[in-house]
Amino acid sequence: MMGLLKRDLSLALRAGGGFGLALAFFLIFVALVPFGIGPETGRLSDIAAGLLWLGALLACLLSLDRIFQLDWEDGTLDLIATSPLPLEAASGLKALAHWLTTGLPLVAAAPVLGLMLNLPPAAFPWLIASLLAGTPALSVIGTFGAALTVGIKRGGLLLSLLVLPLYVPTLILGALTATRGAQGLDATTPLLLTAGITLGAAAVLPFAAAAALRVNLR
Repeated sequence: MMGLLKRDLSLALRAGGGFGLALAFFLIFVALVPFGIGPETGRLSDIAAGLLWLGALLACLLSLDRIFQLDWEDGTLDLIATSPLPLEAASGLKALAHWLTTGLPLVAAAPVLGLMLNLPPAAFPWLIASLLAGTPALSVIGTFGAALTVGIKRGGLLLSLLVLPLYVPTLILGALTATRGAQGLDATTPLLLTAGITLGAAAVLPFAAAAALRVNLR
């Protein structure tokens, strides 16, 4: 199990498909926002939490098609499927590797980018907490979508169309957590609901991803 995790982390960092690309997109997205809506600090402050969550969500999408596609192309996925390691565990490890190389760096970068959008100081703890609670769900859901589309040529667009509707509850609750924190309100309830989505996805979707892989590998 640790060997598969280390391999995926090494490939993601070496190829730059997760860590570098997602961070670069997140930075560009935040930098372009003032050009689109105006540089007024008051307006930026009001929508900063939602924009940061939306940017993190879109950045996560960029590397989803690489979760299984590279393994499919070089035959590694067949070896994983016939190894003693259950496909459910392999799917969970793939999701964990994606979060470590994509989601976690986005969480670390969000406070810095929040300064660029004049995010209120009170919102920073809630923003970090909501991203820590919610971005793992994005990786797990994305892994399920990647399993459904593995082997499809140019399946990146189809993958995005599949997972975006599933991302909506996490986006709403995560952004609501940070927004309520910025307003000085208690955001415990949406934060717990965000964490609940992550726990539910982690408990169910690796099994669904494994089932999808078995169908696609026949």
